[in-house]
Formats: sequence, C-alpha cells, structure tokens
Amino acid sequence: MTAKPTKPPRGAARSAARLAAVQALYQMDMTAIDLNDVVKEFETHRFGQVVDGEAYGDAEAVFFRDLVEGVVREQRTLDPLIDRHLAEGWRLTRVDSILRAILRAGAFELVERKDIPSRVAITEYVDLAHAFFDSEEPKVVNGILDKLARECRPTEFGAEGSNNG
Repeated sequence: MTAKPTKPPRGAARSAARLAAVQALYQMDMTAIDLNDVVKEFETHRFGQVVDGEAYGDAEAVFFRDLVEGVVREQRTLDPLIDRHLAEGWRLTRVDSILRAILRAGAFELVERKDIPSRVAITEYVDLAHAFFDSEEPKVVNGILDKLARECRPTEFGAEGSNNG
C-alpha cells in the first residue's frame, strides 16, 4: 500500500501563495508581463516545482490568483492608502520593487480580505519582508500595515486604539 501525497496545511499553502503573489507582482513590475501570463506561469510551472534551484511550495492557487488579480484591480485605491503611511516626502513609486509588492499585497489583504485576521496578514507580510531584506524594511512593512489595519479594521484592535504591537 502506498501513501497518498499529502497536501500542505492550509496555513503553509497560503503562506506559499503570498510569497508567490509577491514574486508575481515583482515580476510584473520589472518586466511588464501580462497579468494572465504571470498567473498562468506560476500555476503551471512554479507551484510545487524546483525552478533555478529554488523550491516553490504547493501554494493555494485560488488565494494566489485572488491576491495578484486583486492588487492589480485595486492598485489605484491601494497605492494612495500606502502612500499616506510612508515617511514624509516618500511615495510608493520610490520604494524598492519587492518592498512595493509586499506592501501592495498586504494592503489588499487588509482592505479586501476581511475573512483573514489583520494580525495574521501583518505577520505573514513582515515574515516575507524578512525573507528578502536584512535591514529596516520588515519594520517599515510592520508599521505601514499596522497603521492601515487600525484604520480600516479598528474593531479588530478593540480598546488598544493606536497602540503599535
């Protein structure tokens, strides 16, 4: 009797989808590849594969697609929300492309995916920032997404108000 292949736990599959979404958004930003082409590439050739020596986890494809398509669809709404929380004089267009992709995906999740607790989304995107950066960028992601979450989902933070935690 052979063992059935096991699916990754939902949390791991969603984490993999977030990573893939950030990579897809970055790829679109850097190469101007079409949305449908990048989604197809990830779903067909990357999920659960080894590409250029890098192992891609089995991502939750529906969640991945929702993130990438949602960021593209809502970008004109998301960018000004993020801009409001950047340091004075900074605009999202001046931010590193990977950091920009992380912030856009995180903002989309906070604004549009009310089924996901904001603290979960913030933690996931801070972890992604740590995977790409060794400097201040994870703190920037935490600060911006925390402010945005408190702004668009105040009830999740109860009496804490603007306490950054």
